[in-house]
Amino acid sequence: MGGAVPKVEFTELVDYPIPAGTITEWIPSVGPHASTPEDAGWLEDDRPTSFVHEAHLRRTIADPSAGRESWLGTAFDIPGTLDKAAFRRAVLAWIDRHEGMRSNATIDPDSGVLSRVTAPVGATDIWVIQQDECTRADEVYEHLQHLFDEYTSPLVWPSYAFVTLEPRSTDDVPDHVTVFFAADHSIIDGLSIVLIAHELTRLYEEETTGVHAGLFPTGSYLDFGELERTLCSGVDHTHDAAVEWSRFLAENGGQFPSFPLDIGPAPEVRVPQNGLSAWIMTPEEAESFTVACRKTGPGFLAGLMAAMGAASYAVSGAPRFRTVTPMHTRHDPSWAASLGWFVGVAPLAFDVADGESFGDLVVRAGSELARTKPVSKVPFDLIADATGVDVLPRFVVSFMDVRFAPDARTWPDINARALRSKKYDHDVYLWIHRTPQGVNISSRFAGTEVAAAAVHRFVGELRAVLTAVASTGTYLVHAPETPHLDSETRMSI
Repeated sequence: MGGAVPKVEFTELVDYPIPAGTITEWIPSVGPHASTPEDAGWLEDDRPTSFVHEAHLRRTIADPSAGRESWLGTAFDIPGTLDKAAFRRAVLAWIDRHEGMRSNATIDPDSGVLSRVTAPVGATDIWVIQQDECTRADEVYEHLQHLFDEYTSPLVWPSYAFVTLEPRSTDDVPDHVTVFFAADHSIIDGLSIVLIAHELTRLYEEETTGVHAGLFPTGSYLDFGELERTLCSGVDHTHDAAVEWSRFLAENGGQFPSFPLDIGPAPEVRVPQNGLSAWIMTPEEAESFTVACRKTGPGFLAGLMAAMGAASYAVSGAPRFRTVTPMHTRHDPSWAASLGWFVGVAPLAFDVADGESFGDLVVRAGSELARTKPVSKVPFDLIADATGVDVLPRFVVSFMDVRFAPDARTWPDINARALRSKKYDHDVYLWIHRTPQGVNISSRFAGTEVAAAAVHRFVGELRAVLTAVASTGTYLVHAPETPHLDSETRMSI
């Protein structure tokens, strides 16, 4: 598990370079010795959850493992010896900054009624638990994995935890400490994760140096949930978003689209998913790719989806590319630095086989992204209730451009990594991140040899498409039986 992390990736904890050392757990608490929630500092709060948060709670009540395996996290280094008193104050300031971190939403398992309590600023304390030194890296990993699996259930508070790891050192004074954080997906999303290292580091530096953290103001995810309920009141099966989803699902017999290649049957026993992480473009290649795609109007994201379609056609012969893509719902500037699950999903489908050029696919993908983006503003769980849909996505493609996130260029220097929990589903998720260090693709997929071969083949073809467009501005859209042509005979974009 040793070695350097040269670039930022989104992987499981097992893929992070964890050294041996001393673990300290930092677990939030509110009035642990009080006799009632009110005495502890919890206040009744009539603000509802977001739709996706409520749906996640109900799924977890029905299947507790759904909550155990739904955390996101991060890891990063802080230089120097850890000042534990300053770190404790920094964590408390961070909790006070984000109201969602000191609020607990629950659903009564008998009545099904949703309720919430929220602790005011200053009501939170921290349990600090230092473990004995671990002399082996695998012991540290096992401890972290178990802790995060157990402490991130959406059904309890806190559904998140911090851990610091002071690595063993031959010197008397370690040169850094590694911070690990994990939280249930119900209160954070992918963008939330990339904000945490910046915020906590700045707050810690404020406590140790007196230099003001200078963080952006942030709105509350609880207010977002209340606003979402207001904006989506009256949504039924006749709503434009419901009609669009019904049309999209009907194209595949009421099911979500599957991965372009066969991933085989679901295993008879519960098997953890496999993962993949690869760097598919350098920063220079990504810029060249963007320039090529803009010749037709749309930019990088449309080009990326067009490349997905071209790769799908090349490996499977499917004449139409279909997937589900998450889109952020931080539509007000006050949510820009907020923590929460600010994500909707939209359908994406466009024809590939009759495309006259790769540029034609870029136009089609861009047009569909623009057309279906409003659909993502209406939570799919609300659409599902309104239309009686009881199916889940099987093939999802997510994209984030994090080049301009706070301190993004320093992430390799502090070994920053986005983390995700283990999963056991029979599906394929792809995450593409454009970072200052290039473009990374991460994937989780069914834990079978068939699925692994399919995903690796698809990613390999996708990389070939991206490389061709970035280097030559051209790519021939072709079916599996069509041989690749040299660059001089390929169609111009």
